[in-house]
Amino acid sequence: MFRDALPQQQAARRMLLGTAVSAIGRGLTLPFLFIYLTKVRDITPTTAGLVIGWLGLATLLIAPVGGTLVDRLGARRIVLPMLLVEAAGVASLALVTSPLRAFVSATLVAIGGGVIWSAMTTILSSVTSDAERQKVFGLQFALLNLGIGVGATISGTLVDIERPGTFQLIYLVDAACYLIPLGILLSMPTVGRRLVDRPATAKRDEPGYREVFRDRAFVRWLTFAIVLTISGYAQIEVGFTAFAIDVAHVSTQIVGYAFTMNTMVIVVAQLFVIKLIQGRSRTRVLASVGVIMASSWLVLGLAGFVDGGNAVLAAVGVIATGGIFAVGETLLSPVNPTLINALATDELRGRYNALGSMVWGISGIVGPVSAAPLIGAGLGGLWIGLVVGGCLIASVLALSLRRLLTVDQDGRILAPAHVAA
Repeated sequence: MFRDALPQQQAARRMLLGTAVSAIGRGLTLPFLFIYLTKVRDITPTTAGLVIGWLGLATLLIAPVGGTLVDRLGARRIVLPMLLVEAAGVASLALVTSPLRAFVSATLVAIGGGVIWSAMTTILSSVTSDAERQKVFGLQFALLNLGIGVGATISGTLVDIERPGTFQLIYLVDAACYLIPLGILLSMPTVGRRLVDRPATAKRDEPGYREVFRDRAFVRWLTFAIVLTISGYAQIEVGFTAFAIDVAHVSTQIVGYAFTMNTMVIVVAQLFVIKLIQGRSRTRVLASVGVIMASSWLVLGLAGFVDGGNAVLAAVGVIATGGIFAVGETLLSPVNPTLINALATDELRGRYNALGSMVWGISGIVGPVSAAPLIGAGLGGLWIGLVVGGCLIASVLALSLRRLLTVDQDGRILAPAHVAA
């Protein structure tokens, strides 16, 4: 696969460029879908919530189908049309005038989005060596966050609910941004092809998800990832915001500063973190992520505790939560996809990555449902206890994964004495 290292490096760089451009487009629209549907298109909040919920559920349902198609046909054949499908879905949001059209647009976006991320991860892993994957996936995450931050900043100064055309513009620009990775992939005709050729007569015996779930190490990682994301990432959008405003009693501006701090830490720290974790045990890095995220929730809990006595300390605590959480993200982002692809075989790589991407969909459904009722009922302290406990349980699961991995899969570089032994 790595007969000529330079073309592989060039392919990875081009794909990362496509990630950055599409992330800017995503950032343009990411914060505004609910506002657009309710304030501009006069769709009721309940219906708008159902549209967004359906978008998440449909993305989750399509992901395993996408993984199977990637393994059977090759990621390239799947990504190219799906980029067009998602671009069409995003562009059609600019023309939404009724709930039915909103559901149709959301469905198109879900069909594309449910497949593209895992397929692109499969392609990126195929053009990078085992030694380089952590660096590449870390850089991808940093570019993704930087692009989203830039896009959100641009659209925040542009959109106006009194001028529907401003919202239509950002959706059309977002759709156009999908054409950049499409063009990049078309310019590399040998990239993303099927990793393993199987005779047509062998299709009946083709391995599938059953074989993936027989991989004890992957199932253990999957359990860790679901627990961590439910207790961590999934709580940011609803749980963190609700606690900061309703319990710590900070302003929405302070919440915005916390998200800005989060993005800044990710972009600045990612490259340093990649060097720091190189050659270290991946399972121990994942365990540290659980501890760091648990610490961020404890700081948020303290912000809620001091809110009545010192509003400044409450604001500092909320903003610090975003920064501390970001440190965990910078550790997690390069290790997770690298570990998945270290466990995967070429024959099943698409399915492994599809299940990895499904974790975010599962946690995205469970997290908000668990946070909103507790905080709304005045049980913010209980919510803090649950998310802290969940993150620490995830750390224990990560440490238990180590014994199921080889030294190479765990990313460890042994000392010469150990190698000789």
